[in-house]
Amino acid sequence: MKRLKSALARYASDVVMVGGAAAVAVGAGLIYPPAGLITGGVLAILGAVLSSLGGGGEA
Repeated sequence: MKRLKSALARYASDVVMVGGAAAVAVGAGLIYPPAGLITGGVLAILGAVLSSLGGGGEA
């Protein structure tokens, strides 16, 4: 159980970021389906850029 808690604490910001990006992409897709795909792609690219820049406080 401690391993699960530490994993959740470590990746909580990433999980929230992915969930928010998915919610935005689905919302745009409900308005206009191609906009949902474009939004999802842009948010995936931005997430990859943020991840590669390493904004976390890893030791």
